[in-house]
Amino acid sequence: MSATTPVSMDTPQVRNLLENNPRTRLIDVRGPGEFAAAHIPGSYNVPLDLLREHRSELTADHEDPIVLVCASGGRAEQARTVLERSGLDHLSVLDGGMTGWQQHDAPVNRGSGIWGMERQVRLTAGLLVLTGVVASTAYEPLKWLAGFVGGGLTFAAITNTCAMSRVLGLLPHNRTPKADAGTMLEALTGRRPEAAAS
Repeated sequence: MSATTPVSMDTPQVRNLLENNPRTRLIDVRGPGEFAAAHIPGSYNVPLDLLREHRSELTADHEDPIVLVCASGGRAEQARTVLERSGLDHLSVLDGGMTGWQQHDAPVNRGSGIWGMERQVRLTAGLLVLTGVVASTAYEPLKWLAGFVGGGLTFAAITNTCAMSRVLGLLPHNRTPKADAGTMLEALTGRRPEAAAS
């Protein structure tokens, strides 16, 4: 990583960078459905699962600053690690992700998409716990389902990873279409992205 590129930048810093360096690339590493629902104008969607899948092929054909974006910063940090190991530099993470961006009333393009991954995880975890507790009134060992989910959430918080989000990411509505993979990666690694996402 460049000595002049901060690892983490808050919303005002990113907006200032975009204003002073129009070649800055905003790379949103959330799933396509999340990106379709709301994203920063001019950002490109290159999902984390796609970066992991193609990590051995990633090389940048440019020296543009890259700011990685996700819902709250966790997936963007994981993406930064993947990209640094692939030899890319000039990488920063938007501190607080889309949540922080929207708290600063920064511009957002909204469309029709699915719930964010964190919301999907909360729904799934909540349903599993509720099902385990209610079903345990008929069959007591099912109470351990709630305990298992609680343990998983605790582990996810301590390690800043989430197995449930990785499993939910395999669902069709969260997957990156194969046909778009090359175009998405080009936005990150190519000399000039064709056009900013609207």
